[in-house]
Amino acid sequence: MQLYAKFTNRSSARCAVFACCAVFARRLRSFSRVGRLPAQPTAASAMSAARRVLLCCVPVGTTRHRETIIPIVKLLPNRTIRRAARAAIVWGTLCSLLLFTSTTARADIEAAAVQQAIERGTDWLKTQQRPNGSWPEWTGFTGGVSALSTLALLHAGVPPDDPVIQKALEHLRSFESNRTYVVSLQTMVFAMAEPQRDAWLIRRNVRLLESWQIKHGPNKGSWSYGGPASGPGGRASGAGDNSNAQFAVLALHEAERVGVPVSEHTWKAVLAYWKRAQNPNGSWGYQPRSQGRGSMTCAGIASLTIAQEKLSDGDARVDGQRIRCCQSPERDDAIERALDWLGRNFSVYSHPGYASWLLYYLYGVERAGRLTARRFFGTGNNQHDWYREGAEMLVRSQDKLSGFWRGRGHGEENPLIGTSFALLFLAKGRRPVLLSKIQHAGSDWSLHRSDALNLTRYVETRWHRPLSWQIVDPHAATVDDLLQSPVLYLSGRKKPVFTDQQVRNLREYIDRGGFLFAVGCCGDAAFDKGFRELIARMFPEPEYRLRLLEPDHPIWRAEEVVDPQYIKPLWGVDVGCRTSVVYSPLDLSCFWELARPGRQRSYPPAVRDEIQAALSLGINVLAYATNREVRYKDDLWQTQARPLAQDNIQRAALQIAKLRHTGGWNRAPQALANLSQILMREKGIRVALDRHDLALTDPRLFDHAIAFMHGQNAFSFSPAEREALRAFVERGGVLIADSICGNDAFTRSFRHEMKLVFPDAPLERVPPDHPMFTPRFGGFDLSTLRRRRPQQADDTGPLKVVQQQLPPDLEGVRIGERYGVLFSRYDISCALEHHESLQCAGYARDDAARLAVNLVLYAIHE
Repeated sequence: MQLYAKFTNRSSARCAVFACCAVFARRLRSFSRVGRLPAQPTAASAMSAARRVLLCCVPVGTTRHRETIIPIVKLLPNRTIRRAARAAIVWGTLCSLLLFTSTTARADIEAAAVQQAIERGTDWLKTQQRPNGSWPEWTGFTGGVSALSTLALLHAGVPPDDPVIQKALEHLRSFESNRTYVVSLQTMVFAMAEPQRDAWLIRRNVRLLESWQIKHGPNKGSWSYGGPASGPGGRASGAGDNSNAQFAVLALHEAERVGVPVSEHTWKAVLAYWKRAQNPNGSWGYQPRSQGRGSMTCAGIASLTIAQEKLSDGDARVDGQRIRCCQSPERDDAIERALDWLGRNFSVYSHPGYASWLLYYLYGVERAGRLTARRFFGTGNNQHDWYREGAEMLVRSQDKLSGFWRGRGHGEENPLIGTSFALLFLAKGRRPVLLSKIQHAGSDWSLHRSDALNLTRYVETRWHRPLSWQIVDPHAATVDDLLQSPVLYLSGRKKPVFTDQQVRNLREYIDRGGFLFAVGCCGDAAFDKGFRELIARMFPEPEYRLRLLEPDHPIWRAEEVVDPQYIKPLWGVDVGCRTSVVYSPLDLSCFWELARPGRQRSYPPAVRDEIQAALSLGINVLAYATNREVRYKDDLWQTQARPLAQDNIQRAALQIAKLRHTGGWNRAPQALANLSQILMREKGIRVALDRHDLALTDPRLFDHAIAFMHGQNAFSFSPAEREALRAFVERGGVLIADSICGNDAFTRSFRHEMKLVFPDAPLERVPPDHPMFTPRFGGFDLSTLRRRRPQQADDTGPLKVVQQQLPPDLEGVRIGERYGVLFSRYDISCALEHHESLQCAGYARDDAARLAVNLVLYAIHE
């Protein structure tokens, strides 16, 4: 009634209305649940909207006043309502524009939808297989559709031993084709499925493709549709086209990846052909110098990238026993010009330069983006996240009933072909990103252009899964962009220069779970000095300093044992629960560059050993940084959500105190903040985001219902602190605590202190079927949780982590009918701040978050 009386006069009412309309911008999402203004609002709809605005602007926590707000709205004169409506329209339009910009710039599609689309397309393609292992073929290209379908299924995750794949392989082994498309696709299938068994077939097909390469004329180095046309001296010649040519290049590339050699002459002809065939504007057409098309430009980008990789001497050399780093040979801009054309003309809804074959074009987009390590095509406001946009389009255009895709144009209207291209885009394009290489200082960031590529390929062979890497531009990247990669890789010889905002972005990236791996190149002192200055800017706090990593640091044996004579010093910065910045002043990237595959390249034994040591150090850092848990691209779209902003209304906000103590009270500084974000985002609970770091003897502790505590060292409370904690709990407060990384010293100290604080209420195991582990209080079903248990195979083996699915393991102190203390001897905090490491015993990241949410909800209700 007091609120009602306060607004019964008109002037106060007007203020209330316009104040509520001003809040409209911050609460636009809430309004959408009540109703939106139509595109062309009428006076009546505007008045109605204003009423809804007024009702929706009531702050969370004061919803009990809605019954008093309703009569206030009814008392307002129409003129006031209309003014409020106009204000609502203005605010709503502005906010809608902002919302539209943010949601259309990046496709609003969830990982589950992408995975479901892949599964439905896979299931449909399987059902179309005929009893003999084939699929209905395209006239004149027997085996082509069958090979394309098999390749799509393999990339979509169907294992080679699946009966569908086995029948398909038997069929594909049964014939020899004289068509470039068919032989190329057949080769790619053999190389991916069972390359050792089919090595002789791969070699046969490589010989066929090499013999069919056009040897004379303006299209020398290309391929045409059929087998060898009779040219001078029996050598192949003919018109050739860029579509057949790219398939041949892809097949030869995959053959070499499984150990079947291709002649250097063939690759030289490929490189020369694609350079000649490029248009002045950077594009490629179906034939040399014809009108540019998106699909053929992607073909040119991929073919040139592959050929240059095969033939280039790289940016490092070996002369006898001497290694020469940072050679920086002449750089060709053909690929960059092509990428510029593709960025200017990019679309996922139409095929640039051509009216049909959209799905075939997307199949090329995936390859161009992955091989050039680009997440985006285009620049500035015209940047396109090619996989995210393409995935959204394909998910929305998939046949809702059967799960196939159908394109437009000759061939692609066949759903077998359309579905195969769509699956290849979705499955290959979502490969996990292992690391992103940071651009800076002109070309200084890329002195060894193949270092990240070769290191990623090495990790692929050890972890037995396909991976990718990307290039990131700090001038354009947001923190959310940086978080799409678990590791940022920075290298160079000059001082790395970053703006203040970029430094803040890097710091936030680390705080939110990211990892920075830096390598100085060419022995230049400028990078070393500049990087140390960068770290000082990123971490002004005195406790965050570069330190030399000790010999027993887990990073040295995270994956492989390094020959001691080749161990290079590593420096690090400990952030939270782990070392989150690792720096090598000595040039590892030079040796990664030398690890590139090439034309019969061989090195002296000592050089080979040093290259291997550098690769081992590299994979050790990456294993430590990621726990070998790299996620698909689309998985990261939702998991790295932007922190919610704190509004100015503090009423009804949950305040959680963090307890100071001598056992490492702040070793996971972001854990509580991240938990607060999760509570707001997932459960709609308003949580005060300002920090409340309190000593147990601080009287303000009793203003909080929940206290949070963690640590990683032994500690003890004073008698006054014990008395304060007992009073806090007995008055209704709840203490939630965990041992960082399962630290035994902290666990022993915590148990000892609880005996002293609560001598009559022992710390006991909470029954796994307790309601706090169920959805009863609004949380999650926690009947089982994934728990990480570090282990080491032997004294010289790599560090490993075993994940077990187990009931929750929690201890508690009962105060009457409720638990006043809840303690986990297994880590929750490091997982909450995304800094769990290989030596960290505790709950998996997602399950730790769910457990913490349930404990808070229990504390609120009990």
